[in-house]
Amino acid sequence: MRFFYVALFAITTQCAAAQQLAQLPVWTNNREQSNQTDWLVHPVQEKATVYNSLDRRDLILYNGLVKRTFRLNPGIACTGYKNMTTGQELIRAVSPEARITINGKEYPVGGLTGQEEKAYLLPAWVDDFKRDERGFVFQRFVISKLNPFLVWKPTTWAMNTKQATGVMVSFYYESTLPALKDIHVTVNYELYDGLPLMVKWLSIENKSNALLKIDRVVNEILATPEEESAVVGSAERMKKQQGIYVETNYAFNNAMRYDLSDQTLHWKTDRSYTSQVNYDYQTPCVLEVYPDKAPGIELEPGAALHSVRSYELLMDGYDRERRGLAVRRMYSTIAPWTTANPIFMHLVSKNDEQVRTAIDQCAATGYEAVILSFGSHLNMEDSSAENIRRWKTLTAYAHEKHIKIGGYSLFSSRRISDEDDVVDPKTGKPGGAFFGNAPCFGSKWGLAYRDKIKYFFTQTGFDIWENDGPYPGDVCASTSHPGHKGLDDSQWRQMEIQKELYHWLNTRGVYINAPDWYFLDGTNKIGIGYREVNFSMPRDHQKLLNRQNIFDGTWEKTGSMSWGFVPLTKYQGGGPEAILEPLSEHLKDYEQLMMQYYGAGVQACYRGPRLYDTDTTRRVVTEVINWYKKYRAILNSDIIHLRRADGRDWDGLLHVNPRLKEKGLLILYNPTKKIISQTIRVPLYYTGLTKTASIREKKGVAGTYVLNRNYEVTLKVRLEPDSYSWWVIE
Repeated sequence: MRFFYVALFAITTQCAAAQQLAQLPVWTNNREQSNQTDWLVHPVQEKATVYNSLDRRDLILYNGLVKRTFRLNPGIACTGYKNMTTGQELIRAVSPEARITINGKEYPVGGLTGQEEKAYLLPAWVDDFKRDERGFVFQRFVISKLNPFLVWKPTTWAMNTKQATGVMVSFYYESTLPALKDIHVTVNYELYDGLPLMVKWLSIENKSNALLKIDRVVNEILATPEEESAVVGSAERMKKQQGIYVETNYAFNNAMRYDLSDQTLHWKTDRSYTSQVNYDYQTPCVLEVYPDKAPGIELEPGAALHSVRSYELLMDGYDRERRGLAVRRMYSTIAPWTTANPIFMHLVSKNDEQVRTAIDQCAATGYEAVILSFGSHLNMEDSSAENIRRWKTLTAYAHEKHIKIGGYSLFSSRRISDEDDVVDPKTGKPGGAFFGNAPCFGSKWGLAYRDKIKYFFTQTGFDIWENDGPYPGDVCASTSHPGHKGLDDSQWRQMEIQKELYHWLNTRGVYINAPDWYFLDGTNKIGIGYREVNFSMPRDHQKLLNRQNIFDGTWEKTGSMSWGFVPLTKYQGGGPEAILEPLSEHLKDYEQLMMQYYGAGVQACYRGPRLYDTDTTRRVVTEVINWYKKYRAILNSDIIHLRRADGRDWDGLLHVNPRLKEKGLLILYNPTKKIISQTIRVPLYYTGLTKTASIREKKGVAGTYVLNRNYEVTLKVRLEPDSYSWWVIE
């Protein structure tokens, strides 16, 4: 009887899928051409669309840059994942669409069986494959418009305020197995317009009357061609697949870099791939995506669980700059809040009058926001009527002056109590956290902290939150914390609390600085990457080190995603040679430090009690801010890294944007004690210019330059000792 039911189940599914496919536009082979448009220079006109294959058996997702193909009959599997720029095919073998471990047993989601040779996949083989019925079986699909993952309310200057567009396909799965009765799985694919990017995530709905324990959700499985092979060698030492770059929204580690923050990417070996060169089958050629430390999530009847989101960006080369540009463009498009970049100072205050003075100085110089720094007299955890009234009044004062106001609040790296701190699973006692001792976000204190932050922003109207020590991924063995059940679900539940808070703040238009990688869930800015004690060094050292930090910290993140640091007053030690106060006595250094950061599109934390001390200082600050605002669009555009600062020769950056009148802005520095007079090559490919460029130094007369076959111009530059200059390219 069960065999008859399964067979009927399969026939019904195939008929339904065929009927759905018949309603889609039909794929034509003349589309099967490598993309001739460089998407990093010129917008791709092709929109993300879902097609029916010519033989009516495949569903195709395509946007001119990516083509992903799914066989729907007799079962479902991804049989093609093609980079249309390079023609590279990323699928060498079919895999399940996902894999879920429920109540201790592993089940595939979709998939086809029957492929014997795993080094490559021929389309003719797929006709002989069989549906994998060991787990969840495909039922139907739904196509929908791509909706924003995060509701963002722009309230500050941003390079991009538009949400990304595209299409989503949702594949629905059920099972005939009694153990999986009334458990529904949906696998979602989002394809974006204008990007070689696909996002994948799944949801599990428990429509049964029983409690489920979800031990693992592998939301992506890709059997990819190996990047390189070795007869003898370990997976750790062989290169991973460079044709695809993957991020997820499950990353933390205070590293200021995604690759060191990721908690979900796993390159596995494949022993069923028996024709691989490696004798021990150790080639890393299967990509799986799942969190390491989320092994036991309880799913109540009627509840749903949503997996991490895999952002899969197809790469077309090995050039470091180009790969970085692709990642930065991805963020600017799919997470437009990361392009917001208000001009702020970091105020150290002892009383309300100092806050008013800082607001007045911001208004006078063109600054747009005041953030009360650590060490100030702000306490967001104080929900007393008096405290709320104080900050509501100061917020109103700031808003009257058209200035945003925000402040610092520390979550982690502090001890609360034995009852509320993270419990070390090794000892059963508080401790063992990323910062030694730290509160658990699922504890009573942690949940109350979340609520106090929400209450403070709701009541005062604050605009910016500097969330230092956000949840850093600590696991907690407590079984008495109300926000999680125990060790197994502690990381997952704390992540949910952190993310929900960031999403809530975004709906209110609150700007968020946080020193961890929560960009895909709503944070705006992270540290660019620096050693704090370096700010106790002499100012000349700081200038050069800051430029190194900027150069190094903007390969995978944009300038607007980063903050730097300028200690106006003493910080981390150091003597008078390290600070800028009195500001009027160090104007040259003050101006250049501002120009270095604003010239890179990076906001720095100008930490101190004031922005200026004399009219002359005020004029210098105002001039720099006016310059930045005049060229704000190009200064917030893509960075091309020219030469890293080393103190021996010139160093500098080039901003490029083919969509602007100013196609480029070049800024160079001379850290030496001698005049630098050189002819340098300026790469203009990413400006979109192809034949000639009009270039002027500062407010000088523009000259016409002819681009060579490498899209470069030769430019004569003269830099005075210990100085800088800039050129506009049109």
